[in-house]
Amino acid sequence: MPAAADAEPCPANSDSRRLDFWLGDWSVTYPGASALSTSKVFLDLDQCLVVENWTGGRGHSGKNLFAYSSDDRSWHGMFADNEGRVHVFEGKVAPGSAEFYGPSRGPDGQVVLNRTKVIRVGRDKVEQTWEKSTDKGVKWTIAFSGEYSRKNP
Repeated sequence: MPAAADAEPCPANSDSRRLDFWLGDWSVTYPGASALSTSKVFLDLDQCLVVENWTGGRGHSGKNLFAYSSDDRSWHGMFADNEGRVHVFEGKVAPGSAEFYGPSRGPDGQVVLNRTKVIRVGRDKVEQTWEKSTDKGVKWTIAFSGEYSRKNP
């Protein structure tokens, strides 16, 4: 599929660079964590794709993929893990923060709205939360809340 004729290359496009604050090797802590959790966030596809490879310990691992589309001027994302879960997101990214939304199905087939946020809280610290809503976003329940600390600041 051809690229948009007037699109800037990703390394030069300031919109594509908005998640760069998250790049790096991270140790991740969260309530109830009994094993070492890690995250490596890097650029791929000529710096057009932000990839997070994470492991939550105890054999659970996954990937998050995020990219800015010059075609529709929007951010898109996808989460997949080794337990067969896949979520697709649309989002907004500003300097130092990102928020993505997307629907999925719960264990009983109910529609679940997912919201994930990545927020820079310091040069070497990032927080990520994942919330779920079964009432179209009226009430949210935290499914994950983790603090990322850069391994080699």
